[in-house]
Amino acid sequence: MASAKPNKPDTEKDASKMTDGAGEPAAEAGGKLNFIEKLVAEDNKTGRFDRRVHTRFPPEPNGFLHIGHAKSICLNFGLAAAHGGLCNLRFDDTNPTKEEEAYVESIKRDVRWLGFDWDDRLYFASDYFDQLYEWAEQLITAGKAYVCDLTPEQTREHRGTLTEPGRNSPFRDRAVAENLDLFRRMKAGEFPDGARTLRAKIDMASPNLNMRDPVMYRIMHASHHRTGDKWCIYPMYDFTHGQSDSLERITHSICTLEFENHRPLYDWYIEELGIYHPQQIEFARLSLTYAVMSKRKLLRLVEEKHVSGWDDPRMLTISGLRRRGYTPEAIRLFCDRIGVAKFNSTVDMGVLELSIRDDLNARAERRMAVLDPLKVVIENYPEGQSEQLEAVNNPGDEGAGVRSVPFSRELYIEREDFMEDPPKKFFRLAPGREVRLRYAYMVTCTDVVKNAAGEVVELRCTYDPETRGGSAPDGRKVKATLHWVSAPDAVAAEVRLYDHLFAVPNPDDVPDGGDFLANLNPHSLERVTGQLEPSLAAATPGEFFQFERLGYFTPDSVDSKPGRPVFNRTTTLRDTWAKVQKQGDA
Repeated sequence: MASAKPNKPDTEKDASKMTDGAGEPAAEAGGKLNFIEKLVAEDNKTGRFDRRVHTRFPPEPNGFLHIGHAKSICLNFGLAAAHGGLCNLRFDDTNPTKEEEAYVESIKRDVRWLGFDWDDRLYFASDYFDQLYEWAEQLITAGKAYVCDLTPEQTREHRGTLTEPGRNSPFRDRAVAENLDLFRRMKAGEFPDGARTLRAKIDMASPNLNMRDPVMYRIMHASHHRTGDKWCIYPMYDFTHGQSDSLERITHSICTLEFENHRPLYDWYIEELGIYHPQQIEFARLSLTYAVMSKRKLLRLVEEKHVSGWDDPRMLTISGLRRRGYTPEAIRLFCDRIGVAKFNSTVDMGVLELSIRDDLNARAERRMAVLDPLKVVIENYPEGQSEQLEAVNNPGDEGAGVRSVPFSRELYIEREDFMEDPPKKFFRLAPGREVRLRYAYMVTCTDVVKNAAGEVVELRCTYDPETRGGSAPDGRKVKATLHWVSAPDAVAAEVRLYDHLFAVPNPDDVPDGGDFLANLNPHSLERVTGQLEPSLAAATPGEFFQFERLGYFTPDSVDSKPGRPVFNRTTTLRDTWAKVQKQGDA
């Protein structure tokens, strides 16, 4: 076959042993509560939050969601559902220069596709811009915020380092009246971008750099996707996040670990304003081998056309996984298996691939397809004759029934299923050797036809008509069963063989500060013209098939047309290939 089989570590046997990163199995996988569930259970026990559980999923609409967001979606919506609570969908849309309505719609579509619904609880941080502005003036009036004229570069210089305290801004002691006047003039649009900021007055010597008079508002003369040109000042994410949770009466604000050092700042704002106080809990974000999760890097892949778009099947965006043939059930299964961690770690890509195999093995109907065709002529089969053979749709599901596949004198088999001079443990077709054709007959290779370059272009075989169904009346055995397609009936179709987008487990591991793009896998996509059994001509996107001995495939949702399907390989048949290789028959 034309594709290279990836060399991946074997994680299948370890999938059931996944822990929450703190040495405890995740609740879904091992039956015990993970650390977040323990905290929620304790809050419910003590009556905190009146035994309510109200979470939220808060994406920024500046890109498409990826598999890491799926983990957060499953966690937030799942935790609320487990306790009879609620989960909001809230867009943290505080940066109009990077946000688009198209991203909002794609995120809503992805959350619903994963199987979750926010009902009537769709919110935007921009819904709260008026309230946030009032709270900013409240902090100014209380002497807890000031307008600063330092440039962004000067602000960084004054901030200090991890080992050295920062320096107070020369504008830190402005009078309240002056600060209010300047802030209102900022809002009125009197000053250009970057001319002034509003900063919280906290502690420039704090060991936590986030507490060193952080910026609350910056001037941005940019149109917002929802508020238009109403505002020319926009709140920073850190000033928006906690108060948005407060306004929505969130009980457990679940964030990834990079926000742990921001929690004291969120607490400070809420306490100084005297408003409702949610509980923030941090968990480890998802990292996968052979993948990048940074939105900035994913955007580069799209903008520099290393991929065809956000929904390229090599991307680990939810839309890319959906187009590749992943199911929401498989992604939820994956999230269950990896659990919830307290500490950052990297999950092997094999765990994700195992999840889709486990899901598709139960639901995908079997079909035969040949991706690197070698023609076979059965010389003792009557010319012009054909017959219909019965094939099982799914051996694990009796309800899936059977189908008919045509058999004729001329067939296609995989080129790699024949060797003219085979090694000792190669059991497939070779001169003088007999093999079984799946659902059909036993055949024996009698001759090899080559072209002028000495390449094998055709095999001549004979069949035993007494072996219909694949067994011999005399009880003789063969060691190999091959899949095949009737040549006159075959459907030629483009088949896209996807592999990891990156060639190394850690794409960011580049010597001397190099670019992660240097680790792109040049073989992440191979296109072949396959010969498929005729029933596949009518396949439509959303259907899932196992091409026997080759992997799981689905029609492409963008490029497939009625009667002209284009198939994406979702994943390989890992266990099948491992068994074949163990036998030495690879």
